[in-house]
Order: sequence, then structure tokens, then C-alpha cells
Amino acid sequence: MSLAYTIYRLVGTGLYLFLAPAGRAYCRVSGSDCRSIKQRLGDYSRQIAGATSSASRIWMHAASVGEVGVAESIVNALLPAVPGIRIILTTITKQGHVYAQRRLAGRAVCLYAPIDLPPAPVKALNALKPDILVFLETEIWPNLLTAAARRRIPTAIVNGRISSRSIHRYIKIRPLIRTALSGIDVFSMISSKDAERIQRLGAPSERICINGNAKYDSLASQARPALQQKVASQLNAGSNRPVWVAGSTREGEEETILDVYRRIRRGQPNLVLVIAPRHISRVPKLEGMMAHKGFASRRWTAFRTPNGKTTDSADAIVIVDTIGDLKGIYSISSLVFCGGSLVPLGGQNPLEAAVWGKPVLYGPSMDDFLEAKQLLETAGGGLQVQDGEGLYNAVRFLLETPSQAEEMGRNARLAVLSNTGAAEKHAAVIRRLLNRPHDRGNAADTFL
Repeated sequence: MSLAYTIYRLVGTGLYLFLAPAGRAYCRVSGSDCRSIKQRLGDYSRQIAGATSSASRIWMHAASVGEVGVAESIVNALLPAVPGIRIILTTITKQGHVYAQRRLAGRAVCLYAPIDLPPAPVKALNALKPDILVFLETEIWPNLLTAAARRRIPTAIVNGRISSRSIHRYIKIRPLIRTALSGIDVFSMISSKDAERIQRLGAPSERICINGNAKYDSLASQARPALQQKVASQLNAGSNRPVWVAGSTREGEEETILDVYRRIRRGQPNLVLVIAPRHISRVPKLEGMMAHKGFASRRWTAFRTPNGKTTDSADAIVIVDTIGDLKGIYSISSLVFCGGSLVPLGGQNPLEAAVWGKPVLYGPSMDDFLEAKQLLETAGGGLQVQDGEGLYNAVRFLLETPSQAEEMGRNARLAVLSNTGAAEKHAAVIRRLLNRPHDRGNAADTFL
């Protein structure tokens, strides 16, 4: 083992010895249901462990909501092909856990992931006894991977991606990352650039293959007419009112969006603006900002009264204060702006709006979603703006030329649908890994 990993393990053990007693003490004092804390410490009850018993068990790890959607598309491809298989899906965030339970009920056992501090990963492996350990996208957990390798449990990264921003962070700890990657049997990456970056970090080239982005499959399955009807009924904006959705916005962008909205409304007084902050903890701050600028605002949750009747959107700006609803809200938009892109934060996924057939705008910072950006721009479904003035001109143009907006939206949707099929390819990698004798040194011929 490398010196970097030895240090990582020693520091992690010390942290666990501090956190574990504190977590258990909190559970005793609070008297609340602490299943999440116990599971994060690697303590899975016998009931949970027993529920996962099966001839073939696949432990899939997805960090949060976005990765859960990818996991679902791969699970949907796996279940018919491997009869009797059982899926264990772990997540880090509470939002991801709740979303996983809702989306994968009856198809997977949904748990919180153990923290990567010894001995939590070992305890988790002993309890869950997976036949294969699968990580979604960019999850690299050195202690869990090392513990799995020592037990000769096959491991894989599927739908793997390493962004141009994250590669620089990983390079700073490359000795540690190289040790972790050395124990992974297969790297089923999204694109050639992702493959190149994972190889730079130390992944053996003979274990790397490229199978596309399963997020396209996930998005295509979520774009359901019934969901669109439900969201349209809740907002109740009326068919004659254009809707501009600014999704996953970050601090530093909302003021620009509000200034653009004020200017646009001079010629489009019926325009409805929906803002969904990336972090809903910022909702009160947004309400204060809007009040200061003279705008009325209403929270998304206020658009359904206790008696079940919908209320009119009137002239208030709508602030989305829930997790997981934005993907559906995109369905009723006339055009979309993807946040995190007018500020240097790497952007957000523009395909979540594109799959609904919506024209998508974004700023110059799209480093985390360059593949999606290039796909949309090549198809004529996405448009980059440089600043607030560029955003104003683009929004105004699309609202004043609805035929152009509709064509752009059609192009965006076709771009997504034409790239489906990756989920089956990643699932095939998992099936082959499950069925072959474990021989880490000769993975290339099996997967390339």
C-alpha cells in the first residue's frame, strides 16, 4: 500500500473512533430513529442484511438524486437479464435516499452508505455480502475499495465520468487515488475524455471501456405526459402565459435573472418566472432579495391549498422550495436557463430540460457538462450566453419568435433520445463481471 493510503487509513480510523461513540450517544439521548447514523457507521441490522440474501447480490452506490436516476436505468436493464438478482442501492444524502426509495421501491433495498472510515466499510461488507460492488459516476472510496479487493469482491465504476474541473482536485491526491483505482476491475466510462482522465489518475488502460451516458436513458424514462399534466395543473399559469424556468441557480445569478425578468416583462407582461435554487436552504434569502427589488414571490409548495384546489400563479415569481420537482417543472416551461453557469461553478445538467423538448440557455461555465453542452449545440437545441445582456437578448428572442423556440426544443429532445442505450451497455458490463471467474489482471479482453 502507498504511504498516502496508509496516512488516509490512519486518519480515518482516528475520526471513526471519535464519531462512532458520538453518533451512538446522540441516538440514545435523542430517542429518535437513528437508522441513518447507524448505517453510516457500518451497522446494518440483521433484518436488512437478511432482506438482501440472494444467489446474486449487487451493491450499487449512487451519491445523490442525479446518480439515483442513472442507477434506476441500469437496474431496469439488469433485472430482466439476471433472474433472481437482488440490488442494494446506497446513497450519501438524505434527498438521494428518499428519492431512491420512491423510484426503486420493490426493486432494490435502499440504504445509507457507510462513511469511508475504518472499520465502517468492513462492517458493511460483512453485513451485506455483495457479489459485486458497483460505483456510479465519480464515487471513489479508497477504504471500501481496498476492503472489497481483499475479499476478492469484483468492483466496477459504471457511467464513469471525470470532469475537467474535478481532474485537477484528484491529481493533487493522485497517490491515494491510484491505490484506490488499482483494486477496480472495470472502468465503464461515459466518453473518451473521461477514459483519458481516469487513466491519468492511475486506472490501468486494459480495464477501461467506453459505453456512453446512461443519464440519457434515465431522462427519457422520466419525461412522462402524466407528470407534465400534474405540474401544469399545480402551477395553473394558463396556456396563454409563457413560463421561464431558471433551474439550479446559484448565488450571484439570481440578481441577474431578476434584472433580465424586469426588462423582459415590459414587452411580455404575462411572463411567469420560476426560480429553483440549487440549495433550497437559500429560499428565504431569495424571498428577501425579491422583496427588496419590488417583486412578489410565492413558494412552489403554496400552489396547492389544503383542500386540494390549485391556486393561480398571478404575478408572483415562483420559488421552488422542494427537492426532486424541478425535472417535472421543466416540462411546462417555454424556455429554460440552467444555473451554476453564469458564475464559475461548472454548470448544471441541461439535458433534464432538453428531454422535454425545451430550448436551453446557459452561461459560459459548463465545465462539468461539456459533453451535454456540445451535444445540444451541435443539434441546435442549446445556446450559450456570456452575461446578463446576452441572457436578456436570448430570452427576448425566444419569447418573440415561438416558432424558433419550438424548433430549438425539438432539436434538444431529439439529441437526448438519439443517445439512449448506454444503460444496457453498462448493465452488460456488470453481468459479465458477475458471470466470469474473478481474475483482476486480465479484464481487458472481457470488456473492450
